[in-house]
Amino acid sequence: MRDAIRKARRLVVKVGSALVTNNGQGLDLAAIAGWARQIAQLRAEGREIVMVSSGAIAAGMQRLGWATRPSETHALQAAAAVGQMGLAQAYEGAFAAHDLKTAQILLTHADLADRLRYLNARSTLSALLELGVVPIINENDTVVTDEIKFGDNDTLGALVANLIEADALIILTDQKGLYTADPRRDPNATLISEGRAEDTAYEAMAGGAGSGISRGGMITKIRAAQRAARSGAHTLIASGRETDPLLQLAAGEAMGTLLYASSTPLAARKQWMADHLQLAGSFSLDAGAAKALGNGASLLPIGVVSVEGDFERGAVIACRNSAGIEIARGLSNYSSSEARRIARRASTEIESILGYIEESELIHRDNLVLR
Repeated sequence: MRDAIRKARRLVVKVGSALVTNNGQGLDLAAIAGWARQIAQLRAEGREIVMVSSGAIAAGMQRLGWATRPSETHALQAAAAVGQMGLAQAYEGAFAAHDLKTAQILLTHADLADRLRYLNARSTLSALLELGVVPIINENDTVVTDEIKFGDNDTLGALVANLIEADALIILTDQKGLYTADPRRDPNATLISEGRAEDTAYEAMAGGAGSGISRGGMITKIRAAQRAARSGAHTLIASGRETDPLLQLAAGEAMGTLLYASSTPLAARKQWMADHLQLAGSFSLDAGAAKALGNGASLLPIGVVSVEGDFERGAVIACRNSAGIEIARGLSNYSSSEARRIARRASTEIESILGYIEESELIHRDNLVLR
């Protein structure tokens, strides 16, 4: 399975607070520079990278002179606001040294639970990756309350992996990987090199929270791997203190713990669509569009004869031929009202009709499964 990581083209890299802030001493600029150098090399190899970085609250605590993490929500929000400034500046400077642009994206779990906000985030990240930009994602701790108390960036990393349909999630931490027991308490604990992410036995092996700086621990990483596996993404848990860990992991080196998924991202997503028992609506297609779909093309507005149902953007929609037989289904890039307005029209007319354009296709071929 390590070969699957070597061949992975789209990666999500999550780094924890202990690494970003050198165990709470302040932003570790040398470590950040090292990750930027490694990611620049991976980008040169043709890979797409999204970073999920903890550290805003920890960096803010250091800037404000706080030795221990406060429990009050308003204090945590203040620390996040102060720390986020330095965190963004550090990443921007580190990547600029390699002629790479970065983009700061602050998300909450609610952003990825709401259908429209989820799709907007996915479109934005896709556009940034196409532009060669490295997105730096953090949880929006400044305005969120429950995520600060209960959330963690391991989970956010898994959600982002699902969001962008990544091949793998790499979680860099201050531990070498998953052990059979907590190595800080059990000297006989051994490192697990590889296993199935869906294996629930690993939860019992995971320890508790790692430190007073971070909110996570190995248990959140195990659960993140399980979540990432739902969309077919493999998860690697490894020490960020090793020499060039990202390059080693991407090369398929046997370091850390690989928790592999049972299916590929594309297969998992299409299986999810295929399993939908209730569809929000349907598109009736002309003969040309029906044939194009069968040949692996996307569905363009000009091939849609009529639109049935009332649905929002991102709904799973059936595609039917002239006989009314479902030949495919997929995720609609437009709502039913918008689809009706642009049906039978060329993609070049979408913006003039709607006043904006989300995508040139009604359903992209990557979000389409044939029946």
